[in-house]
Amino acid sequence: MKHGYLIDMDGVLYRGAKLIPGADRFIGELLDRNIPFRFLTNNSQRTRLDVVTKLSRLGIKVQEEHIFTCAMATARFLAQQKPAGTAFVIGEGGLLTALHQNGIAIVDHDPDYVVVGEGRTFNLELVEAAVQMVMRGAKLIATNPDPNCPTQNGGTRPGCGALVATLEVATGVKAFSVGKPSPIMMRAARKEIGLMTDQTTMIGDTMETDILGAV
Repeated sequence: MKHGYLIDMDGVLYRGAKLIPGADRFIGELLDRNIPFRFLTNNSQRTRLDVVTKLSRLGIKVQEEHIFTCAMATARFLAQQKPAGTAFVIGEGGLLTALHQNGIAIVDHDPDYVVVGEGRTFNLELVEAAVQMVMRGAKLIATNPDPNCPTQNGGTRPGCGALVATLEVATGVKAFSVGKPSPIMMRAARKEIGLMTDQTTMIGDTMETDILGAV
């Protein structure tokens, strides 16, 4: 029977800049045995290439095709909903790249979507602009619901869920989230490895995203 894996990264493969013992050997076995897998991440900041480079420096050698981010899931979903749509974005390179690759143009007024991901550029000027756009009918989209994210020094910082909550409270509009645990991201990743649900195992460390999404 065919079998494959969807694998979370932070807390499963590494913590901060430190590889979790055995993770590299496990991934090596999957590659040697040609077992299909995808790394799933709710971090929308990095592109596929960025993630591959980070893993390579930790000793895990994979290809871009093995990476599936919430930014990719979000961009593909929006392109399916409205081909050649437009978006006002609060986020960074990984999200912007994914949107462009799926034909979503980035605009600063009258967008179809206001899309929020992780980032360090969040400020009240962006919030005010986004609020006005949502109030005028733009759909509010979050790449993922995580309230916080781990930092390399072992601390935490506000995640996409915390940032988009500001807009939700200000507008009274609930954001639609595409990342884990949304079945949209989980199904899209499963289809990428070409397997059915009962042929797929999720490996994760967070009940609210990884495990709930798998269920």
